Amino acid sequence: MLAIKTLPNKSIIFRRVVRLMGDQFEISVVGNNPDWADERIDDAIAEINRVEKLLSAFSDDSTINEINRNAGIKPVKTDPEIFRLIDRSVQISELTHGAFDITYFAADKEGAFNFDGNNNLTNVKTSINYVNYHNVILDSKTQTVFLKERGMRIGFGANIKGYAADRAKYILQMNDVSSGVINAGGDLLTWGAQPDHEPWTIATADPGQKSMPFANINISNMAVATSIGAEKHTAILNKKYLNIINPKKGFPVSGIKSVSIISTSAELADAMATPVMSIGINAGLYLINQLNQIACVIIDDHNRIYTSKDINITN
Repeated sequence: MLAIKTLPNKSIIFRRVVRLMGDQFEISVVGNNPDWADERIDDAIAEINRVEKLLSAFSDDSTINEINRNAGIKPVKTDPEIFRLIDRSVQISELTHGAFDITYFAADKEGAFNFDGNNNLTNVKTSINYVNYHNVILDSKTQTVFLKERGMRIGFGANIKGYAADRAKYILQMNDVSSGVINAGGDLLTWGAQPDHEPWTIATADPGQKSMPFANINISNMAVATSIGAEKHTAILNKKYLNIINPKKGFPVSGIKSVSIISTSAELADAMATPVMSIGINAGLYLINQLNQIACVIIDDHNRIYTSKDINITN
C-alpha cells in the first residue's frame, strides 16, 4: 500500500512499507505524481530482490553457494559485482582487525556455543578456525574467490541490507528521484532534502526514532546503521551475555547499549556498526576518528552518549 504525506508547501512524500530480506523496509520518494512514484518504488523493490538473490548462500545455483561448496577445493569465478563486494568486505575486515568478517562457521544442532561443567565455551576454539578473512583469496585478474579451508563459508548477513539500500538508491537516482529515504529494517539511507527543503534528520526519516537522544541529527545524503546489544540471559554464573560476539575471541561482549554509524555508504555503515560495538567505546571512537566521511554515536549501558568528532547533536 502506497501512503501519501502532504506538507504545507504541497510537496508530497510517497511511502510504501514492504517486507524484504526477512525484514521491514520503508521506501519513500519525493515527487508530485502518484503513478510515477509507485513505479519508482517498484524499481527499488526489484533491485533489492535482485541483490538478495545474487548474494544468497542457500540457493543451489548462486555464486556464493558455489564458493562455499568449493572451500578448500578450488577457486570460483565470480561476476565483477560479487567480486568487488567481497573485496570491499575483506578491506573492512583489515580495517577493523577482523572485528568485521564475512567468513563464518555452521553452528551445530545444539546451538552455536556449548558450555562444559567448568562454564567454559567448548566448541568456540574449533569454530573460530573457520572464521578468518585472511583465508579468503582473491585474484583480481581472473575474478576468482577461493576459501582456503574446507568448511569455511562466507555470507553477507552483516552488510547485505546496506548494500541493497545503496543499490536501490542508485536505481532511484538513475530514474530521476532527486530525494528520498530507504529505511532497511531501521537502518536509514537518505538523499536530497525534504519537500520543504529542510534536511532529513533521524526523526523525519524514521518517525519511530523521534524519542532517540540524537533524533535531530542531520543525515541528509548520509546513511545511518544501528547495532543494538540485545541481552540474552543465561543461568551460568547468573551473568548476562550480549548477542554480539567478538569474532576474534569467540566470547560475548558487554558495556554498550547501541552503536549508530553515520556514513555516505549504507553498506559501510551497516558493516561497521557491530565491529564498533565489539571492540568497545574507546577503541571504537579511536577507529572512527581516523576515518573520513564516517562518524558514530555510542550509548552505553548507563545511557551515556559518546560521539566521534564533528558530530553535532541538537534536541
